[in-house]
Amino acid sequence: MCSTPHYLRDMEGQQKLYLFLGFALFVSVIYWSSPYHTHDGLVPTKLVQPPNFVFILTDDQDLVLRGMLPMTNVKNLIGKQGVTLANSYVASPLCCPSRSSILTGQYVHNHGAINNSVSGQCSSVRWQEGPEKKTFAAHLHHNGYRTFFAGKYLNQYGMDEVGGVQHIPPGWDWWLGLKGNSRYYNYSLSVNGTHKKHGSDPNKDYLTNVIRERALEFLSQSSFSKPFFMMLSVPAAHAPFTPEPKYSNNFTSLKALRTENFNIKAGKSKHWLLRQGVQPLPDDVITKVDNVFRNRLRTLLTVDDMVYNVLQYLELKNQLENTYVVFTSDNGYHLGQFSQPLDKREPYETDIRVPFLIRGPSIPAGKVIKFPTSNIDLAPTFLDLAGLQIPKYMDGISLKSIIAVDTVAAHKNEIIVDRKENYIGKYNISSYRKHRELRRTILVEHSGEGKLTNVGCEYIQSGMSGCNPDFACKCEDSWNNTYSCLRQISDGENRLYCKWDDDEAFEELYDLDKDPWQLNNTVRFVTKNIHKKLKNLLRNMQRCRGSRCIDLASFVV
Repeated sequence: MCSTPHYLRDMEGQQKLYLFLGFALFVSVIYWSSPYHTHDGLVPTKLVQPPNFVFILTDDQDLVLRGMLPMTNVKNLIGKQGVTLANSYVASPLCCPSRSSILTGQYVHNHGAINNSVSGQCSSVRWQEGPEKKTFAAHLHHNGYRTFFAGKYLNQYGMDEVGGVQHIPPGWDWWLGLKGNSRYYNYSLSVNGTHKKHGSDPNKDYLTNVIRERALEFLSQSSFSKPFFMMLSVPAAHAPFTPEPKYSNNFTSLKALRTENFNIKAGKSKHWLLRQGVQPLPDDVITKVDNVFRNRLRTLLTVDDMVYNVLQYLELKNQLENTYVVFTSDNGYHLGQFSQPLDKREPYETDIRVPFLIRGPSIPAGKVIKFPTSNIDLAPTFLDLAGLQIPKYMDGISLKSIIAVDTVAAHKNEIIVDRKENYIGKYNISSYRKHRELRRTILVEHSGEGKLTNVGCEYIQSGMSGCNPDFACKCEDSWNNTYSCLRQISDGENRLYCKWDDDEAFEELYDLDKDPWQLNNTVRFVTKNIHKKLKNLLRNMQRCRGSRCIDLASFVV
């Protein structure tokens, strides 16, 4: 028998080597491109079931004025079983801009929804053709998540001029979107693009309970073979403050908090809008403010029930331990501060600081974290916890390394560094280190709105809005109530600096360690050097995008 020539044997050996190398390369590409591998060495290499998410978003729920008082289940089942982020802020103290920031992970100046109107890009066609296509829901859905939404979306959602209830935002498998702004009765829902009208029967129409029932229906039809993301966006504690009948007599002895800045005259050290109208408020208005305070708390009791029911069902189905449960609000609220009866839209702690609690896999129980967060961090955090890459256009950071058990030390020898890009996985090295310190600057933006006339308050000059005759015609907003602020927190600073885009170019500056109720505007007394640095940082943050926002956030003047 003739032997194979040696050059043929060499060729066969090379072919086998090439086949092996090709197969190895194929396996490597599949592995490294997996949506469940974050490329940073912090995730176990063996495949595990991706986590589920339940995201509860309340409406106008404050933290500073006892807004968490009714939330017994939230505190026990989420806070005590997870972490509470004590310094949580919003990108805007107004519903539509803030919710748009939550969905996109972007500051207001980047997603473009500047107020609650269609002209302000709230759920507008322009929003639908741009930012709405790249929300966290779109990313999760694209990567295999079953998604569910129920409740208030954006204030102009479902209106005829923006596509009606037939429009279903990208990324949602189950869609039960409220048409327009928060209501408790007599509202319309888009049920997967079909209009459904609800009336005023407490037994079947109270919106928070409808959201709960549909959420449980979604879960009951889930095999849990695929991970799910559920967003429950309730109307509480937004106007018209309608409690469920069984809770209509709770908290009868409570009154709105008489804080140091409650019903006091706003002098020349406060911006133009706060100096308008009756100061202080008359007794009959204060009585109404107290009633609003009680009813807001009452509406939240039904939300607390919903949280209990949903978590109980997840535990029954052995899904709770693999589910992140997140609770927060779109913005805060004021009640009588600086003689402003009620609303948000102001840059003070009552309006921009919100509750934020989360429990889930690898999150320690009962921990309070002081690291400053913004609601632009929610989208990147969801994606990171799901094992997905964070898009470069997002302005927020993932909080995974802040809220989860510290796995950095355990895996420090496995961290993969791309020296060319100077990145550790998704994070810029310098920014990544700073995220773990109590040091951050958060941008807050608001664009004022005005009207020609306000019904019942016709004597009010044009350009004002939200002027309510039931509350002494005090106005909530005006065309020139447009401002940007820096909320800075570090070991040495606890500061708010704001600048208005008005004829006065008005500025306010507060040291919240010394002045927690923001009574004394100290901008006239700050050194020229500090003042210049604050103005420069604000100007840069107003136009930042993506990683630039993350880098600037690490500067605290």
